[in-house]
Amino acid sequence: MKVEVAYATPEKQRIITLEVAEGSTAKQAVLQSAIVDVFPEIDPDHIDMGIFGKAIKMPETHQLREGDRVELYRPLKIDPKQARLNRAKKKP
Repeated sequence: MKVEVAYATPEKQRIITLEVAEGSTAKQAVLQSAIVDVFPEIDPDHIDMGIFGKAIKMPETHQLREGDRVELYRPLKIDPKQARLNRAKKKP
Protein backbone atom coordinates (compact mmCIF):
# COMPACT_ATOMS: atom_id res chain seq x y z
CA MET A 1 0.00 0.00 0.00
CA LYS A 2 1.13 3.56 -0.67
CA VAL A 3 1.87 5.92 2.26
CA GLU A 4 3.86 9.10 2.82
CA VAL A 5 6.41 10.15 5.43
CA ALA A 6 6.76 13.91 6.00
CA TYR A 7 9.17 16.10 7.94
CA ALA A 8 9.96 19.80 7.77
CA THR A 9 12.42 22.29 9.16
CA PRO A 10 12.28 26.04 8.52
CA GLU A 11 14.91 25.53 5.81
CA LYS A 12 13.59 22.46 3.96
CA GLN A 13 10.67 20.09 3.79
CA ARG A 14 10.38 16.56 2.45
CA ILE A 15 7.48 14.22 1.76
CA ILE A 16 8.57 10.73 0.77
CA THR A 17 6.05 8.45 -0.92
CA LEU A 18 6.68 4.74 -0.51
CA GLU A 19 5.09 1.32 -0.76
CA VAL A 20 4.81 -0.61 2.50
CA ALA A 21 3.44 -4.04 3.28
CA GLU A 22 -0.11 -4.39 4.57
CA GLY A 23 -0.03 -4.15 8.39
CA SER A 24 3.11 -1.97 8.50
CA THR A 25 3.43 0.41 11.43
CA ALA A 26 4.19 4.13 11.41
CA LYS A 27 7.67 3.52 12.77
CA GLN A 28 8.38 0.86 10.15
CA ALA A 29 7.37 3.31 7.42
CA VAL A 30 9.71 5.97 8.83
CA LEU A 31 12.59 3.51 8.88
CA GLN A 32 11.80 2.20 5.39
CA SER A 33 11.55 5.75 3.98
CA ALA A 34 15.20 6.48 4.90
CA ILE A 35 14.17 10.04 5.80
CA VAL A 36 16.93 9.92 8.42
CA ASP A 37 19.42 10.10 5.53
CA VAL A 38 17.93 13.48 4.57
CA PHE A 39 17.46 14.73 8.16
CA PRO A 40 20.11 13.07 10.38
CA GLU A 41 18.75 14.84 13.48
CA ILE A 42 15.67 12.57 13.44
CA ASP A 43 15.69 9.82 16.06
CA PRO A 44 12.93 7.40 15.00
CA ASP A 45 12.86 5.90 18.51
CA HIS A 46 12.07 9.19 20.26
CA ILE A 47 10.43 11.58 17.77
CA ASP A 48 6.72 12.41 18.04
CA MET A 49 4.61 11.21 15.11
CA GLY A 50 1.13 11.76 13.80
CA ILE A 51 -1.18 10.87 10.94
CA PHE A 52 -2.59 13.91 9.11
CA GLY A 53 -2.07 16.18 12.13
CA LYS A 54 -3.40 13.77 14.76
CA ALA A 55 -0.72 12.57 17.19
CA ILE A 56 -0.22 8.85 17.64
CA LYS A 57 0.97 7.61 21.01
CA MET A 58 2.58 4.32 19.97
CA PRO A 59 4.03 4.58 16.44
CA GLU A 60 5.70 1.19 16.84
CA THR A 61 2.27 -0.49 16.97
CA HIS A 62 0.05 1.94 15.02
CA GLN A 63 -0.88 0.16 11.79
CA LEU A 64 -1.11 2.30 8.69
CA ARG A 65 -3.87 2.42 6.11
CA GLU A 66 -3.62 3.10 2.40
CA GLY A 67 -2.87 6.78 1.77
CA ASP A 68 -1.80 7.68 5.33
CA ARG A 69 0.80 10.41 5.78
CA VAL A 70 3.11 9.83 8.74
CA GLU A 71 4.23 13.23 10.03
CA LEU A 72 7.31 13.65 12.20
CA TYR A 73 7.14 16.51 14.68
CA ARG A 74 10.04 18.64 15.88
CA PRO A 75 10.07 19.54 19.59
CA LEU A 76 8.54 22.91 20.45
CA LYS A 77 11.00 25.67 21.29
CA ILE A 78 8.42 27.49 23.39
CA ASP A 79 5.01 26.56 24.76
CA PRO A 80 2.31 27.98 22.42
CA LYS A 81 0.48 29.58 25.36
CA GLN A 82 3.66 31.34 26.44
CA ALA A 83 4.32 32.50 22.87
CA ARG A 84 0.83 34.06 22.67
CA LEU A 85 1.35 35.74 26.04
CA ASN A 86 4.70 37.14 24.88
CA ARG A 87 3.11 38.51 21.68
CA ALA A 88 0.26 40.07 23.64
CA LYS A 89 2.72 41.86 25.94
CA LYS A 90 4.51 43.37 22.92
CA LYS A 91 1.35 44.94 21.43
CA PRO A 92 0.94 48.66 22.14
